[in-house]
Amino acid sequence: MNPSSNMLVVTVDIEDWYHLSPITGAPSSKFQDVPRFFTEWNNRYDYLTKPTLKVLELLKEMKIKATFFIVADIVEHYPGLIDSIIREGHEIACHGLHHACKINPKTKEPLMTKEEFAKRTIQAKTILEKASGQPIMGYRAPNAYIAGWMIDVLEDIGFKYDSSVSVNSFYNKSDRILRKVESMPYYPIRGGLELGYQKRGIIEIPFPYFTYLFKFPTAGGPMLRFFGARYIMRGLNESLKRGNTIFYFHPIDIVDENFPMNSSVLQKLFWLEKGQSIETRIRYIMKNTDTKITTIKELLSIY
Repeated sequence: MNPSSNMLVVTVDIEDWYHLSPITGAPSSKFQDVPRFFTEWNNRYDYLTKPTLKVLELLKEMKIKATFFIVADIVEHYPGLIDSIIREGHEIACHGLHHACKINPKTKEPLMTKEEFAKRTIQAKTILEKASGQPIMGYRAPNAYIAGWMIDVLEDIGFKYDSSVSVNSFYNKSDRILRKVESMPYYPIRGGLELGYQKRGIIEIPFPYFTYLFKFPTAGGPMLRFFGARYIMRGLNESLKRGNTIFYFHPIDIVDENFPMNSSVLQKLFWLEKGQSIETRIRYIMKNTDTKITTIKELLSIY
């Protein structure tokens, strides 16, 4: 990766297989929500602890501090896991209470009121602050479905940043068409996600992309699994020329086992590539990064 004075933030989304929308958290999910899942599911559920500990060893080996976006119910169902993350000195941020979508993935209409979103998010923030002993300053929307009204609520309840917006030519997970938004951090207008020109109490840290006729999303996660490390690095390189940017992945990306309820063709394709090969890709990206790698908390000090 080309040297740059701009910084790369490594972020890790701590969620398990059942947090994903085919299982919980969306209108079309198999289970209504995570509490209902645990009421009805009687088999093994933990495919998260082992790869998370492996990720912590990888980051320690490479002397990298990361920002971990954690679903708050992890604290209840994975005793001690958040402690392992804290002991390694990583930043803790919020990935929702139960990883539920707040807007409809198809229509982008709200799935809850602002008051309900605030109540649930305050609960998640409180759980994570109590478990970690850290102030929770950051949020990432579950499944990256984000709306302008959500940013306003996050600011009102004390969050300092959000990292959910993905600008690209192939899908839109927000409720707006963000023509002037690029890949570097920015202050959104109040009431929307568009680029604002005045500083406010919360900043948006969007996902990277590269441009070749179209804007190709390259933040990590599924794109890392589908298209590989060189594809991701192309987007990181281009985005670093614009400004500071992020890279993300999930511990479950490096799980070698098959997940339960993974029977549909789409689900099989979604998880066709994971395990050791993805860990190798993550290592490759980290080893070939010449710019400074940091946490979002540290990055905020320059804004």
